[in-house]
Amino acid sequence: MGSDPDRGNGDGCHMNPNRIRVLVVDDHPVLREGIAVLVSQQPDLLMVGEASTGREALEQFRSTQPDITLMDIKMPDMSGIDAIIAIRQEYPDARIVVLTTYEGDVLAWRALKAGAYAYMLKGNVRKDLEDAIRAVHRGARRIEPAIASQLDGHLHDSALTDREVEVLTHIAAGNSNRSIATRLEINEGTVKTHVKNILAKLGTNDRTHAVTVALRRGIIQL
Repeated sequence: MGSDPDRGNGDGCHMNPNRIRVLVVDDHPVLREGIAVLVSQQPDLLMVGEASTGREALEQFRSTQPDITLMDIKMPDMSGIDAIIAIRQEYPDARIVVLTTYEGDVLAWRALKAGAYAYMLKGNVRKDLEDAIRAVHRGARRIEPAIASQLDGHLHDSALTDREVEVLTHIAAGNSNRSIATRLEINEGTVKTHVKNILAKLGTNDRTHAVTVALRRGIIQL
């Protein structure tokens, strides 16, 4: 997916040399097209490139050097969070806005920890995107109010370990403790201990409820 510096900007594309340069990363072409239209309507914004995968995002960032990158979370070959980490390893000052359908506080926390400046829901793009781009360009940080509230509400929760997340992912796939033990090459008693810890940390009473809560919070994805 190549860059297109003048995409959708019409005859006025050189009127403002100080426009905020935007890179859009999402595996859905319709969303990229929609954002291109929104950006083209703003005299201070310029879409300089687009990508449909995490690896393309890194390549496009290198070639276009955008001021702001709009990044999806779930994409082929590399997640948006891994792409953020990769970009910021090479460009520590990169300013990245996550655009996602996932409202979970854990996923938001991971994105912010990776270096995202903002976390926005795709449903709010039409009314909030331009202002968010300008705010992040000024150095501000933006988090959806509902997600910020979730983050505050779980601030003191004990995080699941990587192994617990792995066990929970297998539970979500319908595997029994015995099957999980075989797959992870650990004994069944250890799996039961992990399950007990998962239920306690998530404040749930059974495996099904634990999976539901984990999906809602973005701890696991199916």
